[in-house]
Amino acid sequence: MNKDDGLNEEMEEEMDEELEEESFAGMFEAYSAGMNEDIRVGDKINGEIISIGRDSVFVDTGTRIDGFVEKQELLDENGEISCEVGDLIELYAVSVTGTEIRLSKAVSGIGGIDLLMDAFEGEIPVEGKVKSLNKGGFEVEVVQRRAFCPISQIDLRYVEKPEEYVGETFQFLIAEFDEEGRNIVLSRRKLLDRELEKERKAFLEGLSVGAEIEGEVTQLMPYGAFVELGPGVEGMVHISELGWSRVENPDEILKTGDKVLVKVLGLEPGKKPNQLKIALSIKQTLEDPWETVGQKYQAGDSVRGKVTRCAGFGAFVELIPGVEGLVHISEMSYLRRILKPEDVVTPGEAVQVVIKEVDESKRRISLSLRDVIGDPWDSVTEKYRVGQSIKGKVEKLEKFGLFIALEPGITALLPKSKFKESARSGDLEKSRPGDELAVVIENINADERRITLGPGDKENVDDWRPFAQDKGGAMGSLGEKFQKALQTKNKKKK
Repeated sequence: MNKDDGLNEEMEEEMDEELEEESFAGMFEAYSAGMNEDIRVGDKINGEIISIGRDSVFVDTGTRIDGFVEKQELLDENGEISCEVGDLIELYAVSVTGTEIRLSKAVSGIGGIDLLMDAFEGEIPVEGKVKSLNKGGFEVEVVQRRAFCPISQIDLRYVEKPEEYVGETFQFLIAEFDEEGRNIVLSRRKLLDRELEKERKAFLEGLSVGAEIEGEVTQLMPYGAFVELGPGVEGMVHISELGWSRVENPDEILKTGDKVLVKVLGLEPGKKPNQLKIALSIKQTLEDPWETVGQKYQAGDSVRGKVTRCAGFGAFVELIPGVEGLVHISEMSYLRRILKPEDVVTPGEAVQVVIKEVDESKRRISLSLRDVIGDPWDSVTEKYRVGQSIKGKVEKLEKFGLFIALEPGITALLPKSKFKESARSGDLEKSRPGDELAVVIENINADERRITLGPGDKENVDDWRPFAQDKGGAMGSLGEKFQKALQTKNKKKK
């Protein structure tokens, strides 16, 4: 081998080493790129168990340095380890150096004052057992030291039965630490709030307008209902969005704790930082009843409904949940003049109505109460005949005459010009509403709903009835007798 060949071999070896170093550096850089170097005391680590030793369990922290937790912390009630290699485990970083990361479920067991100080400064959870109730809160044992937790800090919500917490073991944050550890104040609520905020942010990231979610009713107010959608996330269903039916009070249809399906109508920033106003609807998760109204109801149908409210112009009647119709005040009675709907119906009352018109496009249904009974004028020509002598009651006095009620819904006019035809014209002039008068029917116009009367003979009312014409005419029963007598006379002459 000559000198040149040896030089070439040396150069090739150096190049191979450089390539290997570059390759290794690249792989290490790629590996390190996914690592999270920003781990601080108090951070929560969700890592995979990579090995289990005699005294420690090693966990992949996502950094170049693996963490470890004392095996004793992971033992169950029987003294057996509760996890295995490959399991994901949630722990807190209680000590971080350049060479190791110490993990723990929470500060617990036996430890010195320095350990509690580290937990306070690093906001690391500590494990404590609620020993007893005292004024304003609980006495809690933490690392064999006595601490205090205010009753308002033991949970997220108002505590109705504080005695139920006694004897339980929880994780707390140290809120106050002074007098060299002689005064330790704990808060479980802060820890719960911290965890809740993480869950809340994750939930809100996936929330969008139009989404349908099942929630739980947490509070009822006169203007609507509050519904919890997820951890720490509440929205409000306005009273107008509770259902297709008109709702006066939310507690009529809902109660606290009910599970409901809601639709997200709007997401708006609230007045406070990180606050979000969420508008919800129960109604819009249900089928719109107006979409099938045309299939269910036709003009002329007689249906039953419930009066929901009265207005000056009429009453609203709900036929099915979410579908209301209007009974105009003019459609309430044929028998008398109605001044107020409340004189005929009351909210909550069940009534029979006749459908007069259905307008799906305008979401309107016109109803009638009076058509259920029928119009007395429809049979007026069958009940009354021209020349018939009957009795009626004075209903109203006017300058041009008297309105006489023949029966409920049938009113006729006795013109003042006819008074002089009566032998008792003076009595007619003095008539008052409610007085009973004898009258004779002189004209019937059913199409225009008019009957004209003449004064009658009070003593001979009953005598006129047997001679009343069947179909009505210009002459009364006396005229008919006269015509028959005249015909008989003419026949004899022939």
